[in-house]
Amino acid sequence: MHLYQIIKNEPAYWLVDQVKVKGTELLEYRVQLERLLTAWESKRVSYLSLLMDEGIEGWLVEQGFHKVSSIVEYTRSLAKLPPLDEAIQCQSLAGGEISDLQFQDLYAKCRSGSANKNKQQPMDEVMKSLESELGRDWRSYCYYFLRAGTKEPLGISIPHIEADTVEEGRLFYFGVLPEVRGQGLGTRLHTHALHLLKKEVGASYYVGSTDKHNTGMIRIFEKNGCHLRDQKGIYRIDRNN
Repeated sequence: MHLYQIIKNEPAYWLVDQVKVKGTELLEYRVQLERLLTAWESKRVSYLSLLMDEGIEGWLVEQGFHKVSSIVEYTRSLAKLPPLDEAIQCQSLAGGEISDLQFQDLYAKCRSGSANKNKQQPMDEVMKSLESELGRDWRSYCYYFLRAGTKEPLGISIPHIEADTVEEGRLFYFGVLPEVRGQGLGTRLHTHALHLLKKEVGASYYVGSTDKHNTGMIRIFEKNGCHLRDQKGIYRIDRNN
């Protein structure tokens, strides 16, 4: 039984997320994580980032992890979504209206001033990870929002199906540009992202997460009908050179 989902971008990092299985003891997670750490060390990957139940935090620290922060996880069905705002248009990077570099610039601006405490990767690594994690057609998952009838960008979203599932919709990234924050656009753009998950990606439900201190994103989740599902710690371990 696999108790962790793993995204590998070697030799830079492994991203490991605990899969909570009803009736599974924390000891079983520890045993499987010990084997996973041995494999990670043998690959000489730079670091491993772990989303994990905070109940074994002391043991994780003993293994060499340090705590970055905590995340909250929200979810909702995509069956009945709020209506779209017609004042917002959505376009795909695959449409060719903007270049990869222009999308990268939008991405960088959206994540500036983030309330999330997790260490940000350099943007060139982020763009490489899009292809490694989303596949050769990664551009078709990258969307940007414009004010209707203009070329004024408002934000971006990258919807996809979570690995090893067929219906769980996730947002690889969602963000609003700094210059249009404070206008109530976050909830409306997030609604568009949910519609993309349902219509373009084929998800039946959504799972979104953010740092527990990111009250702005949490309000967006709640306004769009999401409810709290879980809380996990973010832990990181770096390879000793």
